[in-house]
Amino acid sequence: MVYLCLAFLATMWGCAASFSPRPVDEVPFKTRAHTQVQGGLTVSAAVPTLEEGKEIYGVDLASKGMQAVWIQVKNETGLTYWFLQSGLDPAYFSASEASYAFRSSTSPGVSEAIDRRFQDLQFRNPIGPGATVSGFLVVNRDEGFKAVDVDLISRAKAANFTYIIPDPSFKGDFTLVDFDTLYDSETIIEIEDEDALRSEIEKFPCCTTNKKGTKQGDPLNLVLVGNREDTFPAFIRRGWHGTEIIWSKAVWRTIKSFLQGSRYRYSPVSPLYVYDRRQDLAGQKARGTIHERNHLRLWLTPLRFQGKQVWLGQISRDIGVKFTLKSPTISTHVIDPDVDEARRYLIEDLAYSQALARIGFVKGVGEVGREAPRYNLVGDPYFTDGLRAVMFFEPRPRTLGDLDIIGYWEVPARAATGEKGLFDESP
Repeated sequence: MVYLCLAFLATMWGCAASFSPRPVDEVPFKTRAHTQVQGGLTVSAAVPTLEEGKEIYGVDLASKGMQAVWIQVKNETGLTYWFLQSGLDPAYFSASEASYAFRSSTSPGVSEAIDRRFQDLQFRNPIGPGATVSGFLVVNRDEGFKAVDVDLISRAKAANFTYIIPDPSFKGDFTLVDFDTLYDSETIIEIEDEDALRSEIEKFPCCTTNKKGTKQGDPLNLVLVGNREDTFPAFIRRGWHGTEIIWSKAVWRTIKSFLQGSRYRYSPVSPLYVYDRRQDLAGQKARGTIHERNHLRLWLTPLRFQGKQVWLGQISRDIGVKFTLKSPTISTHVIDPDVDEARRYLIEDLAYSQALARIGFVKGVGEVGREAPRYNLVGDPYFTDGLRAVMFFEPRPRTLGDLDIIGYWEVPARAATGEKGLFDESP
């Protein structure tokens, strides 16, 4: 028994002694850095992959639910700025806290080396006039996309930078689409007038379909208008995540979450079709278990409103699971039949994102009453007031008081109860 213990300790010492992080400049994550310039401030941000993070820190951050984000600030102003790190992640890990998570499996000497490594890599305030400061922050791990908010403040001014940084190792629906070549210049429809936009949106298809386009599914009840750097960080900031495509790892994670009754933030959604193609991008906001979530699908349209992209989408709330032969996976989620509730939830949720600027409603699938519901492709009933919400996004920060409601468009009614709501009182 003594020999077994000594052998175990020798093995652990050998593993600990192998701690050898790579120099930061030898890891290629900076080639994917995103840079913005604003009023004498140049800010770059990059997110190392899980493997790159392991090389930089010498330990597996992902195994502890952590992720590294690299920030560089070049200050060419006459002011001293501070990076507000809690704006990037309110629950970020301090350098000591993050390194402490790896102490239990290392020797004291290597534990000290790990702690020094975390301290050395940490971003340090302030950023003085003429200075360039760079470093890492250890935050909670996200897959698919990382929304990086860099808030800089001085005694006289503040500056805000937002980035949406994709994870090159993530297999999501969006990785199957080349958005830059999806439409050629002759296909794109440029619109400047708001009434013309409304008219074009009302011409959109009413519903998703199956692959052959022979059957109608869920109603298309959502339109997003805005640049990608404003629209998608708003979702991520509110806890929405991209979904994985259906592949071996995702299937196993789904099964594991089902058996454990846990949530899976990137659980795949089944393919639905618009414009003769499956969704370009899908997202979800996980709840307590894999059975419950709010999820949406989006398709990029050929419309451009005042130079901004226009996305057509479908949102619904999953409230359970069922087995069905109508799904290629034999099982599927059950949706809440009141699909307007999911639409309303999304508006309220994104109003807190500080990027939602305007809301309007236009005609969509048409009114469907509770007493005579329609059914989606897997047989779930739904009812709706028949409208689609149109959400306009602008650069943050925007308060709830800045939110503008387009009162001369359609007014939604509560199909389920007939009661009036916020939008009925708009001017």
